[in-house]
Amino acid sequence: MSVKTATLIGATGLIGTYLLDELLNDPVYDTVKILIRRPLEYSHPKLEKKLVDFADSDSLLVALSNSDVVFCTVGTTQKKVKGDKEAYRKVDYDIPVKAARFSKMTGCETFVLVSAVGANSKSKNFYLHLKGEVEDVVESVGLHSLHIMRPSVLQGDRKEFRLGEKIGNGVMSALSFLIPSKYKPVHAKVVAKAMMAAAKGNKEGVFGYEYREIRKLNN
Repeated sequence: MSVKTATLIGATGLIGTYLLDELLNDPVYDTVKILIRRPLEYSHPKLEKKLVDFADSDSLLVALSNSDVVFCTVGTTQKKVKGDKEAYRKVDYDIPVKAARFSKMTGCETFVLVSAVGANSKSKNFYLHLKGEVEDVVESVGLHSLHIMRPSVLQGDRKEFRLGEKIGNGVMSALSFLIPSKYKPVHAKVVAKAMMAAAKGNKEGVFGYEYREIRKLNN
């Protein structure tokens, strides 16, 4: 069995944390690179930590080189950027779009992206519009195998407390039988496992996954 190099952008986020554990424990990958903005005190024999200035295209391009699959789970929040929409775009748009383009340039065949349910570049909602823009551009890059995860509310152990999300999770769980399947909350670990499964298929084309498809990839 040939071993591969996986590169993860967003390793310290909710989905990324679970995904990193999955990658490090999977024998398919002998090298797991994580692209990070600041030093991370974590070590593993398979892990390579790459400090990257994501605003510097050359820095990102070099870090992505020699990847067989790139996983992009990066994302910010309005709270973190203090409502600055341009700062939001620099994370949620610039990073995944550059990563997809550079993956294509360096010969990486498989790209797995976390987006959001309802993503639509024609939406009047800033968040959904932005996610839709990202999807449109990444699809146009022409990657051999592109997989887009579109989860709704994420469950899992966050490093930061979000009251609104905590309440929303509780309400949605209690009323899950009334909620259309694609809007049901899903655990971040389930999304991480789905990303792993999708990447291994290496099917040519563009594939989107909402709640049911994400759950199915875990079977």
